[in-house]
Amino acid sequence: MTKRLLAGLERFLGGIAALILCVLLLLVLVNVTLRYVFHSGFIGAEELGIWLHLALISIAAPLALNGPLSMRFDLGLRFLPPPFRHGALVLADVFTIVAGLTLLLGGWQVIGLVGGTSPALGLPEWFRFSVVALGGGLLLAILVLSRLSEGRLPSLLLSLLLGGGAYLATPLVDFSSSWPPSAVLGLLAGAGLLVSAPLAHAFLASASLAGAFGSSLPEPALVSTAVNGMSKFLLLAIPFFLLVGSLLTVSGAATWLVGFAAAMVGHRRAGLAQTVLLTSVIFSGASGSSVANAAFGASTFQPQLVKNSYTPAQAGAIIAATSVLDNVIPPSIAFLLLAAATNLSVGALLTGGFLAGALMAVCLAIAIHLSVRTKGEGRPATAGERLRAAAAALPAFGLGVIVVVGIRFGVATPTEAAALAAFYALGLAVWARCGRQPLVDAFRQSAVEAGAIGLLIGSAGPFAFLLAVDDVGGQIAGLVHALGSSPWLVLLSCNLVLLVVGLFLDIGAAILLIGPILLPVAVAAGIDPVHFGVVLVVNLMIHGLTPPLGMLIYVVSGVTRVPAADLFRAVLPYLAALLVALFILCVLILIV
Repeated sequence: MTKRLLAGLERFLGGIAALILCVLLLLVLVNVTLRYVFHSGFIGAEELGIWLHLALISIAAPLALNGPLSMRFDLGLRFLPPPFRHGALVLADVFTIVAGLTLLLGGWQVIGLVGGTSPALGLPEWFRFSVVALGGGLLLAILVLSRLSEGRLPSLLLSLLLGGGAYLATPLVDFSSSWPPSAVLGLLAGAGLLVSAPLAHAFLASASLAGAFGSSLPEPALVSTAVNGMSKFLLLAIPFFLLVGSLLTVSGAATWLVGFAAAMVGHRRAGLAQTVLLTSVIFSGASGSSVANAAFGASTFQPQLVKNSYTPAQAGAIIAATSVLDNVIPPSIAFLLLAAATNLSVGALLTGGFLAGALMAVCLAIAIHLSVRTKGEGRPATAGERLRAAAAALPAFGLGVIVVVGIRFGVATPTEAAALAAFYALGLAVWARCGRQPLVDAFRQSAVEAGAIGLLIGSAGPFAFLLAVDDVGGQIAGLVHALGSSPWLVLLSCNLVLLVVGLFLDIGAAILLIGPILLPVAVAAGIDPVHFGVVLVVNLMIHGLTPPLGMLIYVVSGVTRVPAADLFRAVLPYLAALLVALFILCVLILIV
């Protein structure tokens, strides 16, 4: 009964999230059409888009609780004996409960405090906070139903008791000390990660609990800060780019790209692995999501690689390593996050991403050639076969033209270009005669992924605020300057900071928290801000392959069932290749 109720709720919320994403897409497309065809526009379109995006995040994010998009660090749990593992899972749920209560009750408090109406929409300002409160309630409901369906009633009761008690006790106690609240928040969030709490929940819960340690961010301000972090029109490009990747897969356009890549390099030594790499390079121009490409590659290429004498771990490592390129080669969600956090030019960042992505691809190709001993699969393709493969993939290549040309030459904003790309991918799916259900599933999957990423962006807001209040940026800048003020030393110091930070923070959180801190330091040393932004993204993307977080490793492990520990070992040659690419990129930036 409980399982059916949970499945029904998830199906209903997934449908609502997919509908909101569809409305968002229609809204942006209509506004683009009005502007370019009729030289007018829909008043309040951007603000309405932001409010709908908040609703999408609030409804879709709870659906990611039990999947890979929850961004849990669960490697340590495997080494714990069963009783301790059980206790860690209870504590992980405690963080989720505190996060849910913070969104629910904190959002409710903001509703009672905020006043006025939106000038553009004529709606009360409290409305956008009401959907966040609803999201907190949905998160708690899905957690309760999930644990009941798993037969974990005693654990659920214990976690509710501990989570509710901690939440209620926070405003009543005072553990203020000489430690800055941001440090306490970081330690609490780290503890949450160690017990396998979802990353966004660990941040939100820790920001709430930090109130007992002298935090200057009361709960209503905490929720407002999180909501403001998600309230940027630029961020609407994320669900659209995710939708592009999903539609490419269901339409079969992704297989056209695979066929083209195989025709180009499939006959060479390690030809199938090189095909995986070239497919990632091409697919990067469409999806902009490393997670999406890792899932696609793991399901598409893993069986074929294993059939052709690759070990399961090596096959998974190649897929994970090549997926790094998706957040570097445009369109890149990572660059969108960086632009939102630092106000850098999206077009300039995407242009820099081309060079960096090409360099990384070359280094990976060399590493694959040296590490894989299998021969090419099949004979070399003829010129006619390559021409036919290119012609078949030509419609998918059109996506890259829409996105990059549209943004770089100012024809469309990043959000508009992403919406146009999604509409184009939808057209490919309709042309391929996809059924209604695959299209609905594509919208639903993209909405859930966007909800998880959006909640992470919001959860990083309070942490970033406390870092600013405690002048952590100034301290890091002082540390970097203490190591030297020349561009070479500053860039080296920043890379070392990023290499350490990336071990413990998801790339999205690291960009949002560390990007605004390190960028002024680099600019003061005479480093071009756009060039530094590219280095920052490349550095942090490499951590998709490193423990303890290694998101790409966990995605591939989840799809292929290969243990993450085996993948972490097998990926070392490709990790070394990417570090070499990072070094070369830094040298090029400093000598140009």
